[in-house]
Amino acid sequence: MTGKRILLGVTGGIAAYKAADLVRRLRETGADVRVVMTHGALAFVTPLTFQAVSGNPVHTTLLDEAAEAGMGHIELARWADRVVIAPATAGFIAKLAHGLADDLLSTVCLATTAPLLVAPAMNQQMWLNAATQANCALLQERGIRLAGPASGSQACGETGPGRMMEPSELVAALSIDVPGVLAGKHVVVTAGPTYEDIDPVRFIGNRSSGKMGFAVAGAAADAGARVSLVSGPAPLNTPAGVDRTDVRGASEMHDAALRLAASADVFISVAAVADYTPEHPSKQKIKKGSPKQTIELVGTPDIVAEVAALKNGPFTVGFAAETEKLREHALEKLSRKRLDMIAANRVGQDGSGFESENNEILILFPGGEKHLGKGSKQQLAQFLIEEISTRLNGK
Repeated sequence: MTGKRILLGVTGGIAAYKAADLVRRLRETGADVRVVMTHGALAFVTPLTFQAVSGNPVHTTLLDEAAEAGMGHIELARWADRVVIAPATAGFIAKLAHGLADDLLSTVCLATTAPLLVAPAMNQQMWLNAATQANCALLQERGIRLAGPASGSQACGETGPGRMMEPSELVAALSIDVPGVLAGKHVVVTAGPTYEDIDPVRFIGNRSSGKMGFAVAGAAADAGARVSLVSGPAPLNTPAGVDRTDVRGASEMHDAALRLAASADVFISVAAVADYTPEHPSKQKIKKGSPKQTIELVGTPDIVAEVAALKNGPFTVGFAAETEKLREHALEKLSRKRLDMIAANRVGQDGSGFESENNEILILFPGGEKHLGKGSKQQLAQFLIEEISTRLNGK
């Protein structure tokens, strides 16, 4: 990021103290950083702190007599290559979503043509509130990227989603956005569970939330790819710039994925597709009767193996969700399905995998492996896309 001009907006949340470390880390990458603070941010960290770590004056006032023609917001909006809001409070996200411009930072956001990255930070109930979710969806529809939030303990004493992503994660998010490492590529991602109907009321499913797959799709789009997302039932917002196809069962996912894979450069199978489906689903609700019920199951198509077997097919990446012998089972799948890469993650444990904001991934490929470590699903998705890009170019 040498020479990149990063404008950091700091709003009034307790996570503002992390923003000083973010400035330091950005400067270590070679970026030039300037800071804009809202009135609320001044209650948590002093401008002198940011001036010391950035090496630049800190901006706090909309009407600045020292700025060119008194219009500091226009100068800063033109100067920035990237605008980062970290932390971004619920209040500022609402202001940004609805185009309000009553202070320096909100005015700069409206006046700039630079890409915006927003790192939400708030109480977990505020993050889950329908109004906040709607505002974030609106920002994403306009092409504004969200980084996080992460999940965990909060300053208020509660636990849940709403923590600002760590400075190192935000630097990684910015770093992958700059090169466009997948520019011009078509990437197909599958995500979420499949529901295999037993009758009109019941189905066989699994605990996949779709969060990892959606994060991978978003990271691929951020890296410049044209992204097609095939999603099982998952109540998640579609990442900005991603074309989404919704499916329900394994058969539907198979048909949609194979159709898109024919023109793809990269295929990433993150979805937790059912291995079996009821052979004869009932058209009517099965009534309670005998203490025992028998349902005949038949195997479903192996989507990722079929994609990997396509003549002149895409670079194919599988996911292995395992509860034991992680490396051994993943290596067996990599070889048997003839994949270019597989991402192995352990599920069935607290704080990682299914239904969690975090994950831990080991990637394996013919002749080697790399441990991506633990982190938020957004961060790991960015690292995974970088690795895919590196190996795709090598292939």
